[in-house]
Amino acid sequence: MHNTIKDQLGRTTVLPSWPFRIISLVPSETETLVDLGLEEYLVGITRFCVHPGYLKKTKTIVGGTKKVSFDKIAKLNPNIILCNKEENTKEIVETLEKKYAVHVSDVNNIKNALQLIRQYGILFNCPDKSAIMVSGIERKQKSFEAFILHKPKKRVLYFIWQKPWMLAGKGTFIDYLLQLNGFINMSPENPRYPFIDNDYLKKTKVDLALLSSEPFPFKEQHINDIENTGIEGKGIFVDGEYFSWYGSRLSLAFEYFKSLH
Repeated sequence: MHNTIKDQLGRTTVLPSWPFRIISLVPSETETLVDLGLEEYLVGITRFCVHPGYLKKTKTIVGGTKKVSFDKIAKLNPNIILCNKEENTKEIVETLEKKYAVHVSDVNNIKNALQLIRQYGILFNCPDKSAIMVSGIERKQKSFEAFILHKPKKRVLYFIWQKPWMLAGKGTFIDYLLQLNGFINMSPENPRYPFIDNDYLKKTKVDLALLSSEPFPFKEQHINDIENTGIEGKGIFVDGEYFSWYGSRLSLAFEYFKSLH
């Protein structure tokens, strides 16, 4: 039996011994662990790990996704720490890997997301549960793809921040799910999360301006602000968790996506 695994960056991670002592620094991965039946082995999470809601009362909060307390982490004595290339900083990973086994995910599409779930099946000795989760997501994706097949394509911009406006750009997991919805992302080609000004909004022809619920909590006033720039499309709110949380959240995402059409 192998005692190591390659994470999604190709790094070698030592498989944790039982009983697992897991710290998750990624909200969507925390939720996935719980749905895989691993809640009792979770010892530390971030303050952004909001699903399931009660978890922040029962687990130790070690900080956020960009800044953590290394002292709190040390006291928890983890034997595996879960990170993500985009959500956590390189500095956090490099500091932690000097003392602990660290697994880093890198998810830009559903194929990556399902690979991650399978890796958790190996890491935490629950291959059957991870296989069931993967097959359920695949089944729902196939059903959604049939549903969306003949729906009209719509040009969109997906907003994640304001002052200045910031978009989810090309090559991101959000962009992948936008395409799956038949949306054409009118964001600039680079960078992955571009800042734009009102002039860009005026000259870019879009059908919808999608205002995400996270990381910035857009309100009704922000729809007015965007529409007042002279943008051609209509502003609507979307649930950012369904567009940016990979893992078990995908099993709920496709029904939500249907509601947008």
